[in-house]
Amino acid sequence: MRTPEILAPAGSMESLTAALRTGADAVYIGGKRFSARGNAVNFSDDELEQAVYQCHIHGAKLYLAVNTVIADSEAGDFCEYIKKSAHIGVDAFIVQDWGAVDIIRRAVPDAVLHASTQMSVHTAIGAKMLADMGFSRIVPARELPAGTLKKICSVNTETEIFVHGALCMSVSGQCYMSAMLGSRSANRGCCGQACRLPFSASGNKGFSGLSLKDLSLLGCTGQLREIGVDSLKIEGRMKRPEYVASVVSELRKTLDGGTPDMTMLRGIFSRSGFTDGYFSGIRNDMFGVREKSDVESAKNIIPKIHELYRHEKSSFIINFHAEIKSGMPLKITAYTENISVETESSVPDTAKNSPTNIESLSRQLSKLGDTVFESGKITADIDSGLFVPAGKLNEIRRILVNRMEKKIAEKNMPRYIISEFVPEQKSECPPEYSGSLPLRTFCRTKEQAETASEFSEYLIIPSELAESGITGSVPHEKIIIAPPRFIENEEKTISRLEQLKNNGFSHLLCNTADSTAVGKKLGYILHGNFTMNMYNSFSAEFLYNAGFADCIISIEMTLEQLGNIRTAMPLGAVIYGKLPLMLTRNCPIKNETGCKNCTGYIADRTNRRLPVSCSGNYVEILNPDTLFMGDRINEMKNISFGVVLLNDESAEETKKAVTLRKPSGNITRGLYYRGVLQNL
Repeated sequence: MRTPEILAPAGSMESLTAALRTGADAVYIGGKRFSARGNAVNFSDDELEQAVYQCHIHGAKLYLAVNTVIADSEAGDFCEYIKKSAHIGVDAFIVQDWGAVDIIRRAVPDAVLHASTQMSVHTAIGAKMLADMGFSRIVPARELPAGTLKKICSVNTETEIFVHGALCMSVSGQCYMSAMLGSRSANRGCCGQACRLPFSASGNKGFSGLSLKDLSLLGCTGQLREIGVDSLKIEGRMKRPEYVASVVSELRKTLDGGTPDMTMLRGIFSRSGFTDGYFSGIRNDMFGVREKSDVESAKNIIPKIHELYRHEKSSFIINFHAEIKSGMPLKITAYTENISVETESSVPDTAKNSPTNIESLSRQLSKLGDTVFESGKITADIDSGLFVPAGKLNEIRRILVNRMEKKIAEKNMPRYIISEFVPEQKSECPPEYSGSLPLRTFCRTKEQAETASEFSEYLIIPSELAESGITGSVPHEKIIIAPPRFIENEEKTISRLEQLKNNGFSHLLCNTADSTAVGKKLGYILHGNFTMNMYNSFSAEFLYNAGFADCIISIEMTLEQLGNIRTAMPLGAVIYGKLPLMLTRNCPIKNETGCKNCTGYIADRTNRRLPVSCSGNYVEILNPDTLFMGDRINEMKNISFGVVLLNDESAEETKKAVTLRKPSGNITRGLYYRGVLQNL
């Protein structure tokens, strides 16, 4: 049974050093742009080159996170950054954006791609689709039980899972809370962690109802090995080096058969301890906050942790062979793992007192100090009566070590084909509507469907409601089936969607790669939801070429960005509704008050009430204000249809929504005008 890779985070050079010196097999980092942890220190271009070199001389790999969605205006810079990074020798790119995938493939055709957890993959069929698209590794959603992970691990691609660190309340890639509430987009690398602020379903203004404990699966490494996980990933690019060092060393201990020191790990950083709730399926004690006692513990432990990485880790055994011959230049060869280097120096002197022998030679050559090498065999062919000064031997040793490091780095450095590709948008604009704007209305009740049908081109109906006959007299060809946003039971979902297909439904809303893969398998016409995070022309074209009939743009785009989109694919935009801020497997109301006392909302510190919509195996937390663009349609360029999202609207409210009349209560224009902060 193969030992999984230990994959450590690094937000700075010191953290990278800590990871390598405590036994990481690979490190993932971000640059100054395009990284989903834009608030970390991150790496300049020069530091990135140093980081690659350091990893490679340790025999480790370096993965570069370029896992934000990118804007059209950034495509050129993104492409150049990818080419530079490939030239430097990064071992893989971690990607979320479909357009970024396309740009990387064109710029560096043989680049190694890892599907970021921001892609929200949570089924084996979704993982297989990405593998078939050329991804060499999948990082599934963190909300999965062991059984689902085992199925994903059976797909013919590598699987990397998070085993320690902070847990987001929302499924990664599906969180819009920070963007909507504070213009700090997680998908753009600027998450403001609004979820760590107080939220309560019972009026408790000090309660953090959206804050989860930190994850730890260090006690489950044997099981992770058995199910076939290839890489064990530690969260924490914004954490200090001591955190990285402590978790890597304890994870290494568990893989070597030891028991992790969870008390120490809790002291270095945790939120009310740790949880394995998603992995084990026991989710009744997953919420927690950073407590004062946690902070105090860290102050006492950190100085001790620093000792773990104060000295270089020996990664290779280096052997030496010296030829000290009369009248011949001194020649010393160093070799390790099929790599050898050599150097020649001046002819050795005649000894006046003590001639050089194997003991004196070994004494100098074995002084490897703070290097990645440990002294191995030292052999020599020495004529009698010759002398080489200790200083000369030390100088030669330093030269050989330096050359050996470079040889090892060169051996471990991937070589890529780097093309002349420069991203250029197509000139073709999306087809625009003529006359009144066609609408697609997401309905949750029969009453909503019957009311909206007259005014809508399509009705979007949850699959379970379509099965129950909610559609009434609405023709099947006018209905787009919406599968669950989070598929808990893959086989059951496929079976139900297959039955609906056999019953005459032919259109499917695609939320992620998972529902896309199911739709392709069953022969549905594919319609992309805004949850695909389509943010640029390149993503639009990628999805169009992948078989999508159309797609709803990201709800984080501005009208200006929308107007710059160039694609042949029809695009839609949400123009009405309470936008989902989070998709979560844990219900904050159930955790605080229990289902019997459900209030239907959680409130923030200012008593703004965020509706909570329950779908059984997942929950959507909605914006309290209703997005309304009905009076601004003429400002929305490049759209072919508008989307109305209904929640609990009555028939009368539904009619107002689909006839584009202003709703009662507070309205918002979303991010169409103010946009999000840029990760520059």
